[in-house]
Amino acid sequence: MKKLIVTALAVFTLSTASFSIDWELAKKYDAIFSRLDQKMLVKSPCRVTPKQVLEMIKNGEDIVLLDIRTEPEQSIVGLTYKNSIHIPMDKLFKEENLKKLPRDKKIIVICHSGARAIAATFALRSLGFNNAYALKGGISTLANYVTPKTTLGIK
Repeated sequence: MKKLIVTALAVFTLSTASFSIDWELAKKYDAIFSRLDQKMLVKSPCRVTPKQVLEMIKNGEDIVLLDIRTEPEQSIVGLTYKNSIHIPMDKLFKEENLKKLPRDKKIIVICHSGARAIAATFALRSLGFNNAYALKGGISTLANYVTPKTTLGIK
């Protein structure tokens, strides 16, 4: 009976510990996500389409494509655009990598589908990179959009 009570207490302690909330982290998230009000979400100011990206390139805008996909993803399908930076999302927010990002050019954040890019872009903007934009639909949508017709005029 004593072993049963000790085991039950151990299980209860471990299960409550796994459901505890890190309130300090929650406060940090609140400070970041409280900026996402209705007006901000309607504007969707930090998303660009593949068409917009190709127009920027055609118009000679000095942009940087930031590929945040994992290294295995990048090794299979990669960006070869001259102004591409490859920093996986799990390494993006290290000081040495943030220092690689330009402050004077648009940064187009790219992942596979656009979901990680949105999260990373929002985090970058909360750090002061107001020049960061997420590619809507990710590299898969970009790849489907790129054709000889859409890339006409790009050198």
